[in-house]
Formats: sequence, structure tokens, C-alpha cells
Amino acid sequence: MDRKTAKLLSLMAEYNEGDPKQVQHSLKVHSFAAAIAAQEALDAETADTLEAAALMHDVGIRKAREVYGSSAGPYQEEQGPPIAERLMNACGGYTQRQIGRVMYLVGHHHTYDSIDGIDYQILVEADFLVNLFEQNESQDAVRSVRERIFRTEAGTRLLDTMFLTTYDRPPKKC
Repeated sequence: MDRKTAKLLSLMAEYNEGDPKQVQHSLKVHSFAAAIAAQEALDAETADTLEAAALMHDVGIRKAREVYGSSAGPYQEEQGPPIAERLMNACGGYTQRQIGRVMYLVGHHHTYDSIDGIDYQILVEADFLVNLFEQNESQDAVRSVRERIFRTEAGTRLLDTMFLTTYDRPPKKC
């Protein structure tokens, strides 16, 4: 991890002070996103942007709870982008283009019907890899998410390895 990403991680942790579960969740999503990005051979700028988005993806939760009394996905998506922008600007080292893309990804990471880039796809897959485990989802739920959401080879391989035995996996297409 480079210094800029480590600094952003620290700012995210400070923002989520007193909520170690949220910090841990973001770190896990970041790790999976970085691993998938490396295996999918993302260019350096896209991978850097993705890693920032993975660390920032849930920063809207605290504010959503304050404003709405709920951390539902749409509230996170509404509240998160300005917080991500503020933290990334405080961190330094990110271009306005990267900050704008991270704001977009934070503002859409629970919207699955309009995924418009490999960074968005990987962020969603990484978040699902963590959420499926943390929420102890059923094999049926895992198979459904696999079919509906997963598109990258690396993300699908991780999902299969972690959650589905060979017997449970859908048959390969011809």
C-alpha cells in the first residue's frame, strides 16, 4: 500500500471513530478490490481510484444514520460523496478526476443496474464478497448474487472459492 492510500485509510478510520466494525469492513472491501484489480490488470490510475473508492464506499453510513435514522443503501449513496470528497482533499495527492469518480462510485455502490466501468464492477464485487460473509448469507443467496452481479473472472473465482464447493457451483457454459 502506498503512502497516499495509507493516509486515506487513516482518515477513513478517524472519520469512523468508535466504529471498528465499519473500519474493518472497509479494509476488507479494499483488500478484495485491490486483489481483483491486480488480477484483472487495471491500469495504475484506475486501480488507485478504485482503492480510494473501496476505502470510502461506506463513509455515508454515519451521516445517513444521523439524518434519517437508517443506513439503508440509498441514504449512504446520498450522504457519502461529499464526505469522500472532503477526506480525499484532506489527504492530498488525488486528481479532481479521481475525486469525482470516487464520489460517483460512493454515490452508486448500492445501485447494480447501471454499472459503467471496471472500477465500479470490482467495487461492487468486493463489497459483496465481504457482505455475503458478514451477513452469513445462504448458498441460494450466494448463487443468486453470482448470477446477477459478478462479471470479473477474478471476483467470480474468489466468490466460488470462498462460498461454493464444486458441487454447489453452476455448471460451466459451453
